[in-house]
Amino acid sequence: MLKVWAVVRREFIERVRQKWFWVMALVGPLFFGAIILLPQLMMRGGGVKNIAVVDGTTNGLGQRVTAALDTAAGLDGHRVFHVARVPAGPRVIDSLRAQVEAKGLEGFLVVTDSLGDYGRAEYLASNVSSFTTIETIEHNLTQVVFTLRLERAGVDPAVVGKARLPIALGTQKIAGGKATQESAAQGFSLAYFMAIILYTSILIYGINVMSSVLEEKTNRVVEVLVSSLRPFQLMLGKLLGVGAVSIFQFLIWAVSARFLLSRRGGGGGAPQAGQVFQIPHVNVETALVFVAYFLGGFFLYSAMFAAVGAISSTEQEARQGQQPVSVLLMVSFFAMFAMINDPNSTLAVTLSMIPFCSPIAMPVRWAAGNLPISEVAASLGILVASIVLVTWLASRIYRVGILMTGKRPSIPELVRWVRTA
Repeated sequence: MLKVWAVVRREFIERVRQKWFWVMALVGPLFFGAIILLPQLMMRGGGVKNIAVVDGTTNGLGQRVTAALDTAAGLDGHRVFHVARVPAGPRVIDSLRAQVEAKGLEGFLVVTDSLGDYGRAEYLASNVSSFTTIETIEHNLTQVVFTLRLERAGVDPAVVGKARLPIALGTQKIAGGKATQESAAQGFSLAYFMAIILYTSILIYGINVMSSVLEEKTNRVVEVLVSSLRPFQLMLGKLLGVGAVSIFQFLIWAVSARFLLSRRGGGGGAPQAGQVFQIPHVNVETALVFVAYFLGGFFLYSAMFAAVGAISSTEQEARQGQQPVSVLLMVSFFAMFAMINDPNSTLAVTLSMIPFCSPIAMPVRWAAGNLPISEVAASLGILVASIVLVTWLASRIYRVGILMTGKRPSIPELVRWVRTA
């Protein structure tokens, strides 16, 4: 055990001394903070756009459209357009096209009486791929036409506007037989960030184990190491050492995040963004589930990555060999939104019981829903049994492959290694 501890200590100190560790430790909280801020920044749409409304209407509808768009606000509450109304004429379209080409205008909207009758209009611009711009135009045209049609039918638009007053739906999650203060946005944010953190950390630290094994193998250092301790002790020491580094980094992230949250101001960000992402409340049970599945996923995937490093002779072979292992983890990550939408669906339950997917699937389900402890215990039991089995297989491959160089072994050769190691 003292030899394993020596490897753990060496792996921990080597990685903590490296610059990348402290860069990741300091940049990590900023990165996850950016995930919250980016949706707000992306909603701003790049400033006020100059557009024109070509008015071909005979009932004043063009003036209404111009006024509506000129005062239109985006999702962040800022003005979107500066609008000029241009009466329709024989050479107007050609003139406006030239202005768009010369970057004098962002684009122009052509409206006629068919807008009120059939809901048809046309927008010509240098960029029609901006969903924010198109959605803002469509929304305001819809409101103007809706009001016009109510007036034609003899209905007071103000009365209809009051009747269509939006509803503010409050949400609370039920857990442990009582309602909590967790809102829908907080539940989504918790599940979303847990999935991202688990996926990136398990993948990054697993690849670190593989790179460490490959580096020692190609530098022939491993020949010296295995002369004083068994290959399984070396692999176990690597897994525990890198795992200790990851836990240490998580503690730094947690302290940094706590400090940043305590210092954040009220801010004037977009309310719509706040409805999607809110700072979640993490209780003790959630923290324990997160740590348990992180450790389980780390040991499971790190053992497989260590085996990949042992059977590879070059960095290129290792990158090719890691792809099938990474795909196993990606399955549950890509199914994240489906599991958040319905944590008790057949897909979500199945993924949470498959050991290669459960390190992400079960924490996401836990954060998004209300799961019985027995289901979590069954998933953890399967995961632990799988770790034992995969570690046993990986150690036998590691024992033979760590000293092998040259051509990467085939599947039949790996099976023979497992049988004879």
